[in-house]
Amino acid sequence: MKLTGTEEQLMELIWEHGEIFLKDIIDAYPDPKPAATTIATLLKRMQNKGFVAYNLMGNSRQYYPLVKKSDYFSKQVNSLIKNFFGSSAMQFASFFTTETNLSSAELEDLKTIIDNEIKKKRL
Repeated sequence: MKLTGTEEQLMELIWEHGEIFLKDIIDAYPDPKPAATTIATLLKRMQNKGFVAYNLMGNSRQYYPLVKKSDYFSKQVNSLIKNFFGSSAMQFASFFTTETNLSSAELEDLKTIIDNEIKKKRL
C-alpha cells in the first residue's frame, strides 16, 4: 500500500519519534497546524492500511510504526524504477545522475557509495 503525501508527512514524525502521542504529533507539526480531528482521521486511515498501531495508555493512544522507513522507501523506489524506467536500474541511475543537477562533490560521494557496494558484492 502507498501513503498519500499528507500521510507520508505524518509517518515521518512517527518514524522520527518511534512512539508518539497525538498531542506530541500536533506539537511537532509546523504552523499552520492541522486540527486534531484531521490528524486522528489520518492516523485511523494509516492504521487501516497497516502502517501504524497504538498502545492505549489511560485515555491516550501512543502511536508507533509497523513499517520501517527504509522498507517503505525501498518499495517506493523499486516501484518508481519499474513503472517509469521499465525495471531498469541502469536507466534510472543514468536519468538520476544526468537530470538532477548533482554537484561534482555529490557525484563523487555517489561514486564512493557505488564503489563500496561493489567491494561488498565481491566478498
